[in-house]
Amino acid sequence: MESSETNCVKATKKNGSLETVGEVSAVKSEESVECVEKNSETSENSTKQQNEITLEVKKNGQVQEIKESVANSDFREENNNNQVQNSAKDVIINTQDRTAHEKLFSVGSEDVNRNLMNVSSYSLPDDPVPPVKMKRKKKDKMLKRSNTTLSDVHVGGKMFSWLSKAPEIRPETYDNVIDGLKTIYKNKMLPLEQHYLFNEFHSPSLNDADFDAKPMILLVGQYSTGKTTFIKYLLERDFPGMRIGPEPTTDRFIAVMYSDTEGVIPGNALVVDPKKQFRPLSCFGNAFLNRFQCSLVDSSVLKGMTIIDTPGILSGEKQRIDRGYDFTGVLEWFAERVDRIILLFDAHKLDISDEFRRSIEALRGHDDKIRIVLNKADMIDHQQLMRVYGALMWSLGKVLQTPEVVRVYIGSFWDEPLRYDGNRKLFEDETQDLFTDLQSLPKNSALRKLNDLIKRARLAKVHAYIISELKKEMPRFGKETKKRELIKNLSQIYEKIQKEHQISIGDFPEISKMQEQLTKQDFGKFHSLKPKLLDVVNDMLSINISHLMSRIPFDSSSTSQPEVTGGAFENVEDKVTPFGYKSGEGINAGFGEPEWIVNKERQSYDTIFEALGPVDGKLSGATVKEELVKSKLPNAILGKIWKLSDVDRDGYLDKDEFALAMHLINVKLNGNEIPFDLPDHLVPPRKKEYASKSTSHSHQSPP
Repeated sequence: MESSETNCVKATKKNGSLETVGEVSAVKSEESVECVEKNSETSENSTKQQNEITLEVKKNGQVQEIKESVANSDFREENNNNQVQNSAKDVIINTQDRTAHEKLFSVGSEDVNRNLMNVSSYSLPDDPVPPVKMKRKKKDKMLKRSNTTLSDVHVGGKMFSWLSKAPEIRPETYDNVIDGLKTIYKNKMLPLEQHYLFNEFHSPSLNDADFDAKPMILLVGQYSTGKTTFIKYLLERDFPGMRIGPEPTTDRFIAVMYSDTEGVIPGNALVVDPKKQFRPLSCFGNAFLNRFQCSLVDSSVLKGMTIIDTPGILSGEKQRIDRGYDFTGVLEWFAERVDRIILLFDAHKLDISDEFRRSIEALRGHDDKIRIVLNKADMIDHQQLMRVYGALMWSLGKVLQTPEVVRVYIGSFWDEPLRYDGNRKLFEDETQDLFTDLQSLPKNSALRKLNDLIKRARLAKVHAYIISELKKEMPRFGKETKKRELIKNLSQIYEKIQKEHQISIGDFPEISKMQEQLTKQDFGKFHSLKPKLLDVVNDMLSINISHLMSRIPFDSSSTSQPEVTGGAFENVEDKVTPFGYKSGEGINAGFGEPEWIVNKERQSYDTIFEALGPVDGKLSGATVKEELVKSKLPNAILGKIWKLSDVDRDGYLDKDEFALAMHLINVKLNGNEIPFDLPDHLVPPRKKEYASKSTSHSHQSPP
């Protein structure tokens, strides 16, 4: 019987290399080196035991795991330069008594780095490993220690993983603002909504069509207030499905959209079209879908917007008739997604019915989108119009419940002659203001969608707090009783959440609506609060949204959108015909005429000029000032008029320039604006050579 021999293996670092002490062998391969140690026979009576110790070294650009065995005695080597202790592990393995001892000396970080650099270039011999006996517990302990000694080390980078820095997080970039809104909603906000059932309480989830949709205008009003006629006035033509009459003619929601091919799409087919933004409306049932359609019209106005016509809101005994679907719920859905909400009132019918009141209350929270239009104002004279306007403001003050006075546009939006034309100028100014507001919708569409997403995110956060708080308050037994108690005391839960999380009370949903929704819900489906979901939404608001906000002025998808043109909007910027807005009035008077417009009042102007005593045919600034201040205009306006009148820039006014100054004063006194540059048709005929110089000089900035 062969006697047992004690095999000792000692590995150490010396002068930048590893020395092999004893017998060390390994089997090398391209990817790994496996060292297997097996037990040898000790005696005939002894039982055979096998223990396997595996040391793996993977070479894929870096060494991941290294195991060093040191035997026979404690080893310590002094460094002549810095005299620090080197890392060593002495393991004594004896096959006879099967005992093992470990000793680990503390070392400096510089030495550890040097050791690792040298180990990375070390190669093991090719001899097989001699069999070694070891207790299972000792072996496991050794492996566990060795795995935690030099693991997580990046030798190629010469850096420990716990000292490495995390990569810098950069804001995500998107092709345009709309694509950015789609991405951050799906990845950051939608998980929070789904986890706390947001769509079952407030609004269905958004899809890509909601972000890609053109700006929409929602028309709301009682029957026969001129909603459908207003659309016809904008388009300057009829559209499929249009019905106009004194009775409640429009009995359905009509989405008027652009298409090269005109026609009508029924509601059931419309809500399954993935390219349209109306798919969530299917939740209102067939009763609504049978009253919903899309009218396709080939009109240039609709290239920049979509118009939603609504059924006339009933009054009196008719409002008790059930429509068969949630009318106010449909209005709320549209209000969240449209860019403008136009409330139309008839000058002859200012009473606000109960259904109309509920409809206006359903629009609460979207006050920035609402515009009030007093239609058919030409049917009453100016004295009656003043009384009607006051009565309308009083009625709106009770319904809207806002301290601010709402903006009311007064006009007559149809193509028939005006019955009372005494307020014609007022109607034209009001129409111009309303159309200018509607024309700006395409350019501001991206900003509106971003603003709506922020409001939705704030509501989703509050909703998560409410649901998680209700979940926390629910007991294991008596759930129905506790549910009724929590719904009844929902206002107290609001106050608790407001104090704990510092949330504005304006961000909370309306209590009555929330209580109504909670009665239909199973509280067992509610989830506890997950801070990670809220943190993601907070990061979205603070980082992603602010990044998109900074991109809006330079975003091609928003800045390149054309204004609404065609139809009634052609008259907004009409400079060709004499029937354009303010064409031939104010500063535009005399445009295209052969005679200088100032000559019409030239006689009175020359009389004043001679009375002021000109010197060499010119008046000084001090002399002219005495006459101009009689107009009582501010000095800033008078200074502007002086600069425009002094065409030759000599600091004096001759007879023609003085007449021009008096003409500009009359233009301003008549309520018109003074331009920054003098139009060509106002330049004195004898000073045409100064026209170009005057224009270029007026554009120069002061030093």
